[in-house]
Amino acid sequence: MKQRQIFGTVFALEAVVATGVFVVVLALFGFALIRRRARQRPGETGKPERPRLEVFYVSVLTAFVAFLVAWTAWQNHRENDAADPAPVRVDVLAHQWCWTFGYPQTSHHRGVTSLCRGDQLPTLVVPTGRPVQLRLTSRDVIHSLWVPHLRYKMDVFPHHVNTFTLTFDHEGRWMGKCAEFCGQRHATMRFWLKAVSPGEYDRWAGAQQGTGGGAAV
Repeated sequence: MKQRQIFGTVFALEAVVATGVFVVVLALFGFALIRRRARQRPGETGKPERPRLEVFYVSVLTAFVAFLVAWTAWQNHRENDAADPAPVRVDVLAHQWCWTFGYPQTSHHRGVTSLCRGDQLPTLVVPTGRPVQLRLTSRDVIHSLWVPHLRYKMDVFPHHVNTFTLTFDHEGRWMGKCAEFCGQRHATMRFWLKAVSPGEYDRWAGAQQGTGGGAAV
């Protein structure tokens, strides 16, 4: 998935830059400390400060910060590019302590839900190769939709809709969770995300039209 690739690139670069800056600053600090103690004689108060040197390293660190902020913002823009004008829409309703997935483009608009216990987990079915727009809201408290394998997470608020669009490039099934502590059974608030071929998705959607929901995929 595009989002997973972008996340991996951003994380790797930021980790390398952060590690490099940390090592350089630590080395300079250790060098300055050792040199200062070696040269300082008893009774000396130390040498005067060097404002130009301080301005230089502050400027370098500021440049690194500005680069990381600008580059991360650009990657975030790439991750959320405008999608197809007619994506597959799924309405996601979070509630204590489960999920409901509604498909407005089918008669399955009331949603797929279950008890979120044991094997009775709701399944979010999506097609591959098509933009999928998820519209997230909560019935009660703040939740967070998180699919660890895909490295994508978004908070879910009551009285508010968060929207993001994903395109799945291969079929598969992944476990999703709630990443925001939301009460007694927070740990059981899980679901399956299943990406299927466009043909299989169309057959599944057609089955929802014919049965009013509940057909397996």
